[in-house]
Amino acid sequence: MAVEIKILQSGDEAVLSRVAAEVFDNPVDPALAREFLTDPRHHIAVAVDDGLVVGFASGVHYVHPDKPAELWINEVGIAASHQGQGLGKMVMRALLQVGRDHGCVEAWVLTNVGNTAARALYVSVGGTEGADASEDAAIGYAFEL
Repeated sequence: MAVEIKILQSGDEAVLSRVAAEVFDNPVDPALAREFLTDPRHHIAVAVDDGLVVGFASGVHYVHPDKPAELWINEVGIAASHQGQGLGKMVMRALLQVGRDHGCVEAWVLTNVGNTAARALYVSVGGTEGADASEDAAIGYAFEL
């Protein structure tokens, strides 16, 4: 069976009840999942393999009084068993499309300079790297939407 990419909505909490190890930092809390999915500014794209969530990208779209809407990408996680299959790109592209659909003109994400896998992922889906010289510092990526 092929891995399916889904954008979860309110009412999809059950999808997050079956998650592969190492996808999220902690076990999914049903109350927090419900709160996340009912908030119209929170978004999550998941990769589902035979009913099991094996990857995700999450973000928040927000507005300022003086700027157009932007999408902040909070986190990306892929189960070790499914890494190297392009799922990170798929969930990122799906999440970026959600941003476009909500009128966001830019998306951004931070990672550590030493996180080469994340940096490669963000560049592969169109991110432009910001400048930072410190190995331990965070580095930002911007995406035109």
